Amino acid sequence: MPATPGPLGILMLDTAFPRVPGDAGCAASFAFPTRHAVVRDATPEAIVPAADAARWLAPFTAAGQALVDDGCIAIATTCGFLARWQAPLAAALPVPVLTSALLQVPLLARTLSPGRSLGIVTYSARDLDDAALAGAGVAPATPVEGVAPDGRFAATIRHGAASLDAAAMAADVVAAATRLVARRPDIGALVLECANMGPYRGAVARACRLPVFDACALFAWFYRGVAGTDTADLW
Repeated sequence: MPATPGPLGILMLDTAFPRVPGDAGCAASFAFPTRHAVVRDATPEAIVPAADAARWLAPFTAAGQALVDDGCIAIATTCGFLARWQAPLAAALPVPVLTSALLQVPLLARTLSPGRSLGIVTYSARDLDDAALAGAGVAPATPVEGVAPDGRFAATIRHGAASLDAAAMAADVVAAATRLVARRPDIGALVLECANMGPYRGAVARACRLPVFDACALFAWFYRGVAGTDTADLW
């Protein structure tokens, strides 16, 4: 019998809200082994605006290396904005690294017919700047829409919550997606940047009647290749 593949290591921001299936921070989101590690003090307010980007590479690298030392065979993260550190983290760690759901955007954009665009729904449109997009190889002109900064989704991620209002969270993500599609009727598919948006992927797909891609499905594809498993049903 071949050895059982090691787990996928998932680096997490320092947040305080419940993680539910579909969220990359929830082990129940995956049908394969995972290990999660919180990078202390790496809150959304510290990481998303990247005001002090150079400070954070070392803590994320150290946390990733600790997961590797604990047997993880690849590393992913729960924050799409960590695409900014895709290249340096991949260079620093001895296993494959996939920082962000945004890394699938260039591939998916190429699957669409001429005249159709790939759109991104994000936690913060203001902060998803050219540098963050470039880290994932995403064209700067890619259509982007963010959830309302003062809505339930953004407030829950930013400030934490003892319980999760899934209906309100879904409504905020769906509202952002429908705004984007209304503004850009050429959009043929959507990517959810935020790895906390996965639980609401189905609601977005139903509202927009478009293919919608999230972090968890990407991580399952990634792990299947790294682990060399023949198991098709990893999510």
